[in-house]
Amino acid sequence: MAKSDWINWHKVQRILCIGAHADDIEIGCGGTILRILHENPLCEVHWIVLSAAKERRVEAAASADAFLAGAVRKEIRQYEFSDRFFPAEVREIKQAFFETREEFCPDLVFTHRIEDRHQDHRCVAECTWNTFREQLILEYEIPKYEGDLGQPNFFVELNREICQRKISLLMEHFPSQRGKYWFDEETYWALLRLRGLEARATSRYAEAFTARKVIVAS
Repeated sequence: MAKSDWINWHKVQRILCIGAHADDIEIGCGGTILRILHENPLCEVHWIVLSAAKERRVEAAASADAFLAGAVRKEIRQYEFSDRFFPAEVREIKQAFFETREEFCPDLVFTHRIEDRHQDHRCVAECTWNTFREQLILEYEIPKYEGDLGQPNFFVELNREICQRKISLLMEHFPSQRGKYWFDEETYWALLRLRGLEARATSRYAEAFTARKVIVAS
């Protein structure tokens, strides 16, 4: 694996973040978003959570506001599609994606992995690829019981301060999840350190993504 610094975050102007559930975006790419906005505060970010109801809706909105505090412009959009039943609502979900595409043309899209075993995550990934064909799409990973993290091929090095900020915001804004056995600081530090090891990150930490198609234009 060769290291490269050809990605210039200063040239990224519009970012679309898509998450099936409240906290998915933060877990999967929260550190990368924090780094991009630190290096390029002129970014405009659209943040979409497809399943957020009741207290989870409040948590998701507050968390998105915190993670996007450095953005020059932001839009946070939440839906109430049925948790764990996305494939049954794929027509409506895809329509929501098309409406987003008509309103916002991103340079970079963050979404779920197609191989994710959670049916909601997988559905979101498929709809993303069906909708956004002119953008760089990076698929983030969500650690869970199924053990389906895979082998990512795109790594974003993060310093310890950004990692700590990501984890602190997660712990602060999602109190409804604190009782779950997987939702703790150790889980997130472990994954950040593992991906940092794989990337030989000088900072020791990284977030990892699957980049299925990267085009170098003329």
